[in-house]
Amino acid sequence: MFDHCFFESANRSIKDKSLLSYNRLEKIYWIKDALSDPDAVLKTGWDSKNKTYNNSRRVALVKGNYIVIIVLFSKKKARFITAYEVNDDENLEKIMKSPTFRT
Repeated sequence: MFDHCFFESANRSIKDKSLLSYNRLEKIYWIKDALSDPDAVLKTGWDSKNKTYNNSRRVALVKGNYIVIIVLFSKKKARFITAYEVNDDENLEKIMKSPTFRT
């Protein structure tokens, strides 16, 4: 479930995930840190397929621009979606403007 988060797309429009990202590999332990950080900024995740916010998707933002996205199935069950550094100020601003995640 984690292997895709260590790849980047050569072409963002087709989301091919064809390039191994050493930058993402170096941050493998940041995933656990982000999920357990009590000071993480928690936002409701965007569902790109349905073009709406999804209350079961949680985005944890830590270290200024690193996010981990999970889908919650219950209070104690979740599935990892992805993790990456947001390197575009416009995208980071969109994430910060998204609704606060409510448990």
